[in-house]
Amino acid sequence: MIARGARRAPLALVGNEQKWATACGKVKKELAQAADCEKMRAMSRFVSLLLTAALLLAAPAVHAADPFANSARAYLTRVGGTTVWSHQADQKIPPASLTKIMTALLVLERANLNATVTVGPAVAAETGSRLRLRTGDRLLVRDLLAAMLIESANDAAHALAAHVAGDEARFAGIMNARAVQLGMKNTHFVNSSGHHDPDHYTTANDLLKLTEAALTRPMFRELVSKVRYDISTVDGKRRFKLENSNKLLPKYEGMVGVKTGYTREAGRCLIALAERDGVEVLIVLLRAKDRWNLAKKMLDTAFERYAYLGDGQQTVLVAKQ
Repeated sequence: MIARGARRAPLALVGNEQKWATACGKVKKELAQAADCEKMRAMSRFVSLLLTAALLLAAPAVHAADPFANSARAYLTRVGGTTVWSHQADQKIPPASLTKIMTALLVLERANLNATVTVGPAVAAETGSRLRLRTGDRLLVRDLLAAMLIESANDAAHALAAHVAGDEARFAGIMNARAVQLGMKNTHFVNSSGHHDPDHYTTANDLLKLTEAALTRPMFRELVSKVRYDISTVDGKRRFKLENSNKLLPKYEGMVGVKTGYTREAGRCLIALAERDGVEVLIVLLRAKDRWNLAKKMLDTAFERYAYLGDGQQTVLVAKQ
């Protein structure tokens, strides 16, 4: 009951006060909720930082100290597409018989593997590691390719170069053009087998690009994995027992193979690929002091420390022959 004389508040004002109180209540509630959300977001950021720190502490850094310093003139180790160690990887160095990887790639790209090659006098006069082919010998391209990659035969490389390009000088021109296509910016070839020449050089990084291209060819991958292999001339009169120069092949777990090289000027060189549980490790060693022990230690350490880099590693698409 309202006292006589008291002024009654307008109904509109009373309604507005009620609305105002309701609105204030909503605002307070929303502010409280917002505060709670901000706390949750802050907590989430904190937990994420803790998890990141834990992962960084648990996994070795890719750029950790190189345990193989000064073990070779130049080298690199690659795991799952990531280079984990490298030393002077862009220094120009003679590659010796690692050259034959380019020769093999071009043969696989340009030649019929079942074609017959007739050995000429220049091929028969080859020096260094060789089958001792004779003028007039006839062999299949695929067998010469095997001899070049497994036995590292210089005469087989020369015969293939002449078959593809007519002579070795023209073939060297094709090698250099292909190197440009592959992005091998610090490479120049003079011959098909790796004989020393001041103008015949490459780098560890360039050899990595070349090897990865060659490994997409199934015949290359098959041949470099062979420990022993038999071939013969087309008429069957001469037979050759090939033995792989890569001493890691029968001994190292997961060894896929690739190529060795040696000249006095280049020193002992090696490109090796190993695979374990779907993770591939590729190493390039140029002028190594003790290539077999170094390669084994480098591969073991890479698998031990960096296998996680190969998780989810995509399968290389294999090009058709």
